[in-house]
Amino acid sequence: MTDIRRTVLWVVFASSLLFLWDAWNTQNGHSSLFNPGAKRPVATAPATGVAPSATGAAALPSASGASATVASAAVPAAAASAPAAELVTVTTDTYKATLDSRGGSLVRLELLQQKIFEEPNLSWYQSIAQVFTGGPKPVESNVVLFDHSASHTYMAQTGLLPASLPNHETVMTVRPGERTLKPDAKQLQVVFESPDTNGVRLVKTYTFTRGAYTIGVKHEVNNTSAAAVSPQLYMQLLRDNAASPNESSFYSTFTGPALYTDASKFKKIEFKDIDKGSLDFTKAADNGWAAMVQHYFASAWLLPGQQQREFFVNKLANTNLYSVGMLVPLGSIAPGAAKAQDATLFAGPQEEKKLAALAPGLELVKDYGYLKLLAEPLFWLLDQLHSLIGNWGWAIVALVVVLKIAFYWLNASAYRSMAKMKAVNPKIAEMRERLKDKPQQMQQEMMRIYREEKINPLGGCLPIFVQMPFFIALYWVLLSSVEMRHAPWVGWIHDLSAKDPYFILPLVMTASTMFQTWLNPAPPDPVQAKMMWIMPLAFSVMFFAFPSGLVLYWVTNNILSIAQQWFINKRLGVTK
Repeated sequence: MTDIRRTVLWVVFASSLLFLWDAWNTQNGHSSLFNPGAKRPVATAPATGVAPSATGAAALPSASGASATVASAAVPAAAASAPAAELVTVTTDTYKATLDSRGGSLVRLELLQQKIFEEPNLSWYQSIAQVFTGGPKPVESNVVLFDHSASHTYMAQTGLLPASLPNHETVMTVRPGERTLKPDAKQLQVVFESPDTNGVRLVKTYTFTRGAYTIGVKHEVNNTSAAAVSPQLYMQLLRDNAASPNESSFYSTFTGPALYTDASKFKKIEFKDIDKGSLDFTKAADNGWAAMVQHYFASAWLLPGQQQREFFVNKLANTNLYSVGMLVPLGSIAPGAAKAQDATLFAGPQEEKKLAALAPGLELVKDYGYLKLLAEPLFWLLDQLHSLIGNWGWAIVALVVVLKIAFYWLNASAYRSMAKMKAVNPKIAEMRERLKDKPQQMQQEMMRIYREEKINPLGGCLPIFVQMPFFIALYWVLLSSVEMRHAPWVGWIHDLSAKDPYFILPLVMTASTMFQTWLNPAPPDPVQAKMMWIMPLAFSVMFFAFPSGLVLYWVTNNILSIAQQWFINKRLGVTK
């Protein structure tokens, strides 16, 4: 019974290291230890050339549930004489957007208020010198969410079905207008107009609003034929299955399509499930949205009010491109009449409050892992502390203090058990040496000592197991919250979502972990005693690659734990 508590803790500790190592392997494209066939997808260049389907055609469900492919093969021959496509660049205070007149698609989107700071590639001695010299500085650039380049494909497309009508392959005309949001203007519009295609003309209007990460997209369908038409409007997000640019190679977050309806709620869809064809989601509803999710950022098609829509998720044949979206029946349009359909495209950071205000359930794109029920109230508490303090770093410190107060008596019970174990360790060590050839008698003697000293060998385990879900949930809160991006704390910490540039916090965390180990009772077994020092040290090394916000949480937790444990040890008269 002597080492049951430590054995349980080491099993938990070693398992954590194993899962972290496996996640790192999978993230970097290596085989998983638990699923040798699973590999992290790697970006491949999209096909180029004359085949329009390679630029983003996707299989879309028709009204009857059959599949219809929007590709140039379905576009009438008259479209061949259409003018060459052109790119239109629009600049606002939040976006630098590139729209392609081929289909009026949004093919590139820079988020001007969301930055990326790429650290220079330095050797270890250059990193040390950087502490004193202050240079070289990180390279700053804007986050690029949508892109259509040789290394990455991610764009928003819309069009009409059947495929003989204007779609995302139809070359449109761009109406003249402003391309930069003026200082005194609140909105800017860009209008695309298709040629008459089989008696239908599509006018697509993008509306950019100052300070917003939403784009209004209005589709006006004009029936120029002599017969009624009943088209369908599709809105899709198309991207490859590559890891998001600048994503950490040490920890992995969800990237892929997501759907939401009031009935089935939030549904994440893995790329591998699309490959297998094992999809399970609500196909039709009069509410809901379709999104594409990655770490910190997301895009989503939203519709106003309650109207019927069909959801689809597809993979483009012979490519690594995937689409998610909605299909909206527009009803019958009489000859000479027109019908308009408004939609909203969200594309930006996963700021929880703003997402919740845009559409029901949209805040769920923020990935909290499996402990969402605990993570959501923890973020709420963290947000409330931030509103009082005004600094996310100090809000993290305050949150740890609040949790420590909440679990004070539980932790005190564990530390008292550890202190008592430490006090009787000399007696147990002497007994083990005296009875090392009599294991049964040794166990009986050990149990007698525990009874006399009123020690529960598992007393230090239960509090840790009770608190573990809260610690893991808080880990995901800090990892997933875009609010931490570029949020400063003090001095050298300018970005709580990035690793400490000078590794000061990880070093403090390592020192505090080792000091905490020194406070704990040492096991009589010399091998276990060495492991008690090696394992925490190995665990601390991983924190050198973690975001500084996470390390700040652990450092604060360690310091408060040391203070509480030192106080209990002193009160019980346990000294080194």
